[in-house]
This record gives sequence, C-alpha cells and structure tokens, in this order.
Amino acid sequence: MTSTPTTVQCLLTLPPRAAAEFRAPEGQSNCQWIVTTDPEGQSVGSGGATAHVLVEAWRRLGAGQSFGDWLRSSRKLIINGGGEHRALPAYAASGKPLIPISVMRWARGQRLDQTLLDLLLPDCLKILGQAPDSLPVMVVSGDVLLRLPAQLPKLPVADVLGLGLWQTPERAHGFGVFITTRQRPNDLSQFLQKPAAAQLRALPNDQIYLVDTGAWLFSAQAIEVLLERCGWVAQQGAFAGGRVQACGLYRDFGPALGAHPSVQNPLINRLSCAVVPLPGADIYRFSSSQEMIESVSRMQSVELDETKLGLMGAKRHPDQYIQNTQFDYLLSREQNQALWLENSHVPATWELASNHVVTGAPANQWPLKLEAGACLDFVPVGETDYCVRAYGIRDTFSGTVEAATTLWFDWPLADWFRARGISLEKAGLVAGLDIQDAPLFPVLAAKAMDPQFLHWLFAARPAANAGFSALWQSSRRLSARQLITEINWRRHTEQRAKLRNGCLLPMLRNYRYSVFFKLDLESTARLFATGDQPLPKLDMDAGDGQEPLQQVHDQMFRAAVLRHRGTADWEQYESKAFALLQEMIVRDAQLSPVLPHSNVQEDQIVWGRSPVRLDLAGGWTDTPPYCLEYGGKVLNMAVDLNSQPPIQVFGKLGAEPALVLRSIDLGVEQRIHTYEELDTYARPGSEFALAKAALALAGFLPRFHATGGAPSLKDQLLEQFGGGIEVSMLSAVPKGSGLGTSSILAATLLATLSDLCGLNWDRNVLFIRTLALEQMLTTGGGWQDQAGAIFRGIKLVETGPGLSQKPTLRWLPPHLFEREYANKTVLLYYTGITRLAKNILQEIVRGIFLNSPSHLRIIGEIGLNAELTYQAIQQCDYNDLTACIRRSWTLNQRLDSGTNPPEVQRILTPVEDYLAATKLLGAGGGGFLLMFAKDEEAARRIQKTLTAQPPNPRARFVQLSLSDTGLQITRS
Repeated sequence: MTSTPTTVQCLLTLPPRAAAEFRAPEGQSNCQWIVTTDPEGQSVGSGGATAHVLVEAWRRLGAGQSFGDWLRSSRKLIINGGGEHRALPAYAASGKPLIPISVMRWARGQRLDQTLLDLLLPDCLKILGQAPDSLPVMVVSGDVLLRLPAQLPKLPVADVLGLGLWQTPERAHGFGVFITTRQRPNDLSQFLQKPAAAQLRALPNDQIYLVDTGAWLFSAQAIEVLLERCGWVAQQGAFAGGRVQACGLYRDFGPALGAHPSVQNPLINRLSCAVVPLPGADIYRFSSSQEMIESVSRMQSVELDETKLGLMGAKRHPDQYIQNTQFDYLLSREQNQALWLENSHVPATWELASNHVVTGAPANQWPLKLEAGACLDFVPVGETDYCVRAYGIRDTFSGTVEAATTLWFDWPLADWFRARGISLEKAGLVAGLDIQDAPLFPVLAAKAMDPQFLHWLFAARPAANAGFSALWQSSRRLSARQLITEINWRRHTEQRAKLRNGCLLPMLRNYRYSVFFKLDLESTARLFATGDQPLPKLDMDAGDGQEPLQQVHDQMFRAAVLRHRGTADWEQYESKAFALLQEMIVRDAQLSPVLPHSNVQEDQIVWGRSPVRLDLAGGWTDTPPYCLEYGGKVLNMAVDLNSQPPIQVFGKLGAEPALVLRSIDLGVEQRIHTYEELDTYARPGSEFALAKAALALAGFLPRFHATGGAPSLKDQLLEQFGGGIEVSMLSAVPKGSGLGTSSILAATLLATLSDLCGLNWDRNVLFIRTLALEQMLTTGGGWQDQAGAIFRGIKLVETGPGLSQKPTLRWLPPHLFEREYANKTVLLYYTGITRLAKNILQEIVRGIFLNSPSHLRIIGEIGLNAELTYQAIQQCDYNDLTACIRRSWTLNQRLDSGTNPPEVQRILTPVEDYLAATKLLGAGGGGFLLMFAKDEEAARRIQKTLTAQPPNPRARFVQLSLSDTGLQITRS
C-alpha cells in the first residue's frame, strides 16, 4: 500500500466580520477551509456550533453526497471560535482564534503576524493525522492552545476519544475532567464539567482523573448522535424548525458519556468512550483578558536554557507584551506588570500601571494616566470614528444591568453610573437588559478625544464633571454585541499592519538581542518588501555570543526581500548564503591540514570498497544547515548489491609526476599536472570534480597542506611520492539511484587516499571530511550517505547541534533484514527512473535557511520517526516497522511533492494490494524503490507482476544483503 498526504477540511467558526474577512493561515496547503458564524440570534453552545458548522460545510462541499457519506469521505477539523467572547472584549470582534500572539523567544519559524490559530493548527493536524481511520472528526475549542509532546501515544478506537492531562486538583478546577478507573485507565467512567478541587480529592481510591484538553475525536456515528441531539432530522436533511438546538459539548454532551454518566440520555449513553493521557503536554487558555496574559507568559518561559536563547538571556520573561505597537513609554519590570499593548500608539506622555489590555489606540500625544486594572479598546467605526470601550481586566460582561452581581470595572455596574451622576434610566438601561446589550461605549472622533474624558471613563473615584456626564449621555453609544458587527475591519487591520511593519527595521538593527533571525524569514521578507526602507548594513562580525549561522540567515533574508521586490540581483545574496555555509563547514578541514606522503610499496595497490546505504527514516535531518542548528537523526543500513560492494576505488603509485584519474564504469581518464588544474573541482562541468576535491582535502592543494605544499604539484609529487598517483574508481550503481553513491564514492576515495598517503583518518574523520567535500562541490548534501556506508549494518546515527558534526551510533539487530526477510518480503527494485537531488536539495535548504515553519515542522517529525523506526527494529516488529516506513514516505512527500512522481506511482499501482509499505530511497523521485510486502506470497506476486510488465527496459529487482563490514580498505 502507498501512503500520500491527504487534505483536511478545516471548519472554523468566527464572529461575522472576522469570518467575512478571513484569510487561510500560511503554510497549510493541505487544508481546505470553510469559515462561518454561529447561527444569528441564537446561543447554541459548542455542541450546537459544531453541528451548525458541519451542516454548513456539507451544504457547500457535499456535491450531492448524503451527509453521512460526506462525513466519512475525509478528515475534518472543527475549531469553535464563534460566540461573544465576553471575558475577552479586546478580541470579541475578531474571535479568540485570531488573537495576535507574540513570537516565542525560544522558537524558530514563527511570524510577526501570527495568531492563536497559527499556533493551534499544526498540533491539531498532527493529532488528526495519527488518529484511527474510524475517528475522522476532531473538535477543539478556539480559545485553548494545546502544546503536544514530541511523540503521541497510540490513539485507541472509540466513538468519542478525549485527550487528557495529569494535573493537580487546584489546576483542574475550571476545566472539564475525565474520570476513569485504575484498572481500566483508558475507559471513560464519567465526565465532570468544572468540578471543585475538593470533589476531585474526594474520589474513591480506585478512580483517577485527567483534565480535558478540549480536543475530542469523534466517529461518524458519534457526530450523527451529536447532530440528532441538536435537532437534526436526517430524513429531511435539516434541523427541526430550521434552528439548531442549543447543546454544550462539555456542559451537556460530555456528562452523558461514559460507563457511569451523570446525565441520562439513551442516544448519547450508548456511545463508546476512551481517554488518552498526553504525558509532557500542556494547555494554555485564552478565555479571558487575564488568562491571555498569563498563558503567553507561561509559553514564553517554556525554555530557559541560555544556550538556546542566545543573547536574549534566560531570565523569566516579564509579562509585558507589546505587539504591532509604536511604543515610546519607558517600562519598569517592577511597576508595570501584566501588560498587553497591541495595535496601538503608546507615547511617552502616557503613564502605565499594571494589569492593562490596550488595543487599537490611534496616534496621539495624550497625557493619559491608566489606573491599575484599567483596559482600553479603541474600535474603528465608520471611516473616521472610534468606539471607546473602557473596562476592567477581570470583567466578564455577564448578568443584567440592575443586578448587584453584574460587574463593570470589578464593581457593580450601577455604582459606575452613581459615581458619575447618571441614572440607569437616563442611560436607557432597563431592568432585565443583559450587559452585553447595554450601550455603554461612546463613539468619538479621534480628534475630539479628551484624555481627561478617557480617564473619567475608568477612574475609580472620578471627579464630578457634568460636562463629561453630558458628553457620555449625548454621544452615540454601542453595546458589546453591536461592536462585533460595527467594527470597520479594514481600518482595524490596516493600522495593525502599518504598526507591525514599522517594527521590522528596529528589530533587524537590534538583531543581536531580538528574535529577528529566528522568525519565519520568508514571511518577514514579504512584510519588509511592501515598504521602501533600504536594508541596513549590519556588523555581523563584532561581539561575542553571536550564533554562527546568523550571517547565513541574514544573506538569505536579504535575497528574499529583493526577490519579493523584483530586484534583479537577489540571487547573488542567496549564492552568498550558500557560500558562507560551505566556508563554515570546509574551514574545519583547512584548519586541520595534512601532510601526505607515500605509505605503500611501489607495486602495491590500495583497494577501497563500500556498500551503499538504504535510508529508512530521518533523511533531511542530516542536511546543513538543519543539522548544524538542531542536530541530525537518521536510521539507515549498509547493503551490498547482488552480493558485492558496488563502490570501489583502486589507488597506486605511478611513474609520471601527475595525478591520473580513471572512471572504470564511464571509461574516461584525466591527467592533472598542476595545482591550477586540480583547483577546478567547484567549476560547473568539471570532469572528475569529486576526485579533485578528495585529492585537495588529502593535501594536494597548498591550502589543505600542513606546510603549504611545494612550489608546484609536480615538485610535491616527486618529493613525497617519487612520481605520481593513479586512482581508478568504479560505481556499479546508476547515477541518480537514490543510494547515496556520490557521497559514498567520496568517502571511499578519501579512505583509499588516507591509506595510500599515510593520513590515518578513521571513520569519524572520513564522516566529517566527506561532508566538507560535498560542500566544496557546491552540491550541498548531508552526512547520512557516507555514514550509512562506512559504518556497517543497521544503525541510528545521531549528531548534536554545532558546526562540528560528530556521529553517535546505536546499532540494531539485523533480524528483519536477514535471510528470512531480505529478498523474500523486503524487496529492492530499480525503477529505471533517475532524478538528481541537487535542485530538490537547494529548494529545501532555502526553506531551512529562511526558518520556514512547514519545513522545520516536517523535518522535526522526520527526526522523531527515525526514533520510532529504531524502536520497531529493536523490537523486531515487522508491522511497526512498515508503519514507520509508510510515515517516512508520507513525510517525504509533504516536504517535496515531487518525491512521488506519476511515473513511480504507475509502478506501484498494479502491486498496491500486496504492499505493507514502500519508500523511494534518497531525496529524489526516482532510482531505487524499497518495498515491504505483506507476506512472502504477496512478495512473489509483486515480483511476478513487475517482472512480467516492467515500466521500462532498465527496471529490475536487485538482490540486497546486509553488509557486516561497511567500508573496507585492503592492500595487494
């Protein structure tokens, strides 16, 4: 069977204006978006919102399918972000999923314009992608961010699957809670909505609990039950009475689940339920103003390791968040705590205290003093005016206007009016009116805003001012509910974009102490390119503590800005970025020069030979610059083909003082007499480029020689070797095979020269020198090819971050690739199709240079899959191994869609039913194909089918056998 990336239908609910203006998040090309609002004039709850958005999506996308058929046709992610958001007024109009979130100082690949949705989406898609096929629908709350562990546990099959966290009773209060038993910890006993801490502490000894993350997975049957609970009549294809019945997913539906439900509902009670704990995960809530600040503070301090934070340091991040803001006020860590200032102008004339949320403030020079806990929201209305919403940071805007429990600025709403000499009647507020519908917020022209009036709005003890009272009463006023629809979205977003873009140049100039070069640089370059500011010259050499690859990121960022501006010379900056990377890697070889000398008898031949490598998982993590910044992790195996090591090199002394290079398989020869002729390895079209680079590294160019070499190559050869050197090479594998032949030939050649010239390079040195050689050739590439061949057998090869890549190896038992399986259920097939990896490599390396979040995320998953593959082979579990190989194939296709070209898919289609997993080897979309059959009989059918009907005259099966030696060097 083959595995290809699938499109997920993302169903999102937002407030009306935000839904109308929604733009899909960047870097999620495998998502199909449907955005709608909750039913107008109804409070339907999260369950009702889920039912509503599903029906809306079906009507738009169903294309004549029944609801049930459409539901089962693809995976669906539902993010509930509609509702009124009463406790978070600043983002009630946009919806909580679109809250702007500051860049985490420890993260790479985040955007300055990112939202909660951008951070929420990848982990939701990861969960949905690993869920059983019987759970095609995932529902999450749009105001909760779930941070997943690196590895998800296996997700069981049930009608409803909840994901939980271990938490203290005190932290669990305010959340939904799954109750299970110690004997059956994955089977739901009961769901409690926001139980008290004392209730959890009083649970019987045989019961345990998990906090609900708000992320639930549903079978199609469970979704149909939910819809029926919300009034859906399947035969009519509509809700009874044309309206969704209110249903809280966590308030109403959840308590009816489990073996001992607290709510009896036969329809829901019959559904099977399971719970899975997520060890090491965490959740961050954004349901109120205070929670928003607290959650981002917790997120910023996830990583405190100074070695990962650079010059920003590892002190706990102050809870002061200034985004998309022109900010001139001098902050104090001690006096200004819990601040959220976004999309605003905050001049030096303001005076801040603590616990403020300020959004939308227009350009001003007001002498404005904010009291502790006061928040201001300036909502653009019409073409010139602003609705000024003043409120307290703990306000929840719930209750009727006359009730003593209905609070505004944390005191009874009636007290606010009383303190300002205004009666509820004069304000037009009648008993029973919900505060959400109360017209409390005046609409003013920006020029008419008086800072003293603004202060009067939130002052705890306002001075009597009949003029301000009259102004408030005579002004047009809007309610919180009206603001959601009255906002001028264009003005709102234009101000935010202008302010955000104004931050770019200061951040770039202050790159040493900012997160600039950790950002998604492609996205940042697009933002920068919209302005006309020139790129500043940066002193990238001065100072200590600078990350070594910052110069590379800088050059690639400049190239991206100029590319987006349509400037013709952008490519020279990109070329410089690649050149800088090459210099850094090659520099180690130049700093460790060698002294070659004759180490053989005149009639001896040094014979080097190597197997090829088959990469099972982890490829791309070994590629600079990724491995230099994150470390690499690759699982591969060394194999001989048709019982022979296919890469061979012969070296011997020659009478003529020249370097004689021969290719046995190509039938060509070249003689090199001068340093100048040798120093052409990096030129396009250079014959024997690989061999020339190897000889250079072996000390036959002065810059790699311990003493600087001789006056000429001829003199060096005569002095140290009494003549010349003859090297013959054989690669019995087609070019573009995907088996790493060029790097393996390079490593074999370096090993042969090391023995011939007395250099004493061990396998670890060969590993590093081959990596340098690949960079010298400007083809780039990683280290897994040479590691796969020079080290024997099956192994997990790992390196840590840093310019000096030193491999650590963990060998594995060979059982799954020995005689019982090799060539019986595990088949190696040459497709006859070649695709060279250089262009693929350059495109993906560009993405890594630019901190592309999708590239970094996928390569991170590729590294994790290498660890999972290691575990499967260690346990000799063929089924788990094939699952890992399928995941490798899927991840490779997500990184580069050309990995599985139509020509290859045409080979796989006739034998698809017999395959447990398959994977093209290497980075390209051709070459060798590794196939894992379901069993021996299936393997025979595969061989029979493809032998009888080969896709081209070159295609063929090749016998593989594990190499228990790896690289071998012998002498005649």
